[in-house]
Amino acid sequence: MNKLVAGNLMHRPLRTLISVFAVAIEVVMILSIAAIMLGMVSDQKTRTIGVGADMTVRPPNTTFLTGVSGAPVPAKIATILAKLPHIAVAAPVIQQISASTSVETIWGIDYDSYNALKPFVFLAGGPFQGPNDAIIDDYFARADQGHHVGDTVNIMKHDFRVSGIVEHGKGGRKFLPIKTLGGIMGNENNASLFFIRSDDLKNQELIRQEILATPGMSQYQVQTMQEWMSQMTPEHLPGFTIALNTVITIAVVIGFLVIFQSMYTAVMERTREIGVLKSLGASKGYIVNVVLRETVLLSLVGILLGISATFAIRYGMHLRFPTFSFELTSHWIIRGTLIAFVGAVLGATYPALKAAHKDPIDALAYE
Repeated sequence: MNKLVAGNLMHRPLRTLISVFAVAIEVVMILSIAAIMLGMVSDQKTRTIGVGADMTVRPPNTTFLTGVSGAPVPAKIATILAKLPHIAVAAPVIQQISASTSVETIWGIDYDSYNALKPFVFLAGGPFQGPNDAIIDDYFARADQGHHVGDTVNIMKHDFRVSGIVEHGKGGRKFLPIKTLGGIMGNENNASLFFIRSDDLKNQELIRQEILATPGMSQYQVQTMQEWMSQMTPEHLPGFTIALNTVITIAVVIGFLVIFQSMYTAVMERTREIGVLKSLGASKGYIVNVVLRETVLLSLVGILLGISATFAIRYGMHLRFPTFSFELTSHWIIRGTLIAFVGAVLGATYPALKAAHKDPIDALAYE
């Protein structure tokens, strides 16, 4: 039977290649979209944890998502927070989404307090020397043609001098003085949120109570970093699951239709062959088995090709866009494999059943 299956596939190589590539494209679509979307979430979590804070304070009526609320509250609240007995450091920060060249979050920081959370590790240069200076991380420094201390970079349609290059993982990739970024946004003295470092992790609940008891701050959102991390999952991100499922559905439909058309055509073209097999005593189950084995072989080759192509895409993305996170996980490789495999088998089921129910007399007389 295996020889028969291989012979059928090799007899029409173009159709076989089209079917293999269809399954491969389906796998690439599923894995790539999942890797891009999950990478964005994972990268944001990793870099925020690297800030060095163990709590955050956000204005009322804002979400846990960063970079979406502008700068709605006075930055001087950080001074009030820093005076509370169990807060070691309070750093005001602006997080603003920019889409001028690519979608990214620009961080406006008060250098002294932000650096006190966890010191920057400078690979070149140093802190801001003026309001038009920027600090960039090593990932961004390697992007495009490369950036060096003293170079000019355009951020939010404004030119800034690179004063320092730091190790990645401390929040943003591009840092501006908080007043400079606030001025660009029209809120020079405001902030988006405040990062807190407590004097002792055991005092976090006490700090929460102290902040909420501060006049004018009873409605503020006070979270530990652990609480924030628990919310940074695909299930909590607006539209994330819907977008991912939509792409997966489109990929499955493409794979299903191509496999269905390929196997249906194959069955129609092999009407006489099926008649001969049935006249020689082949059962319906045998005919179904032949068609499904062809599909399984096609789908396995396509899946392997799709996974390999996705790893190649990840490698290319890393070289071309070093700041871009492309998280290809074993969970999604397995999930993508199962989705593509099941879709292919379902696409071949009707053609297989149609082949099994052909009348051998009619098949032998078929022209």
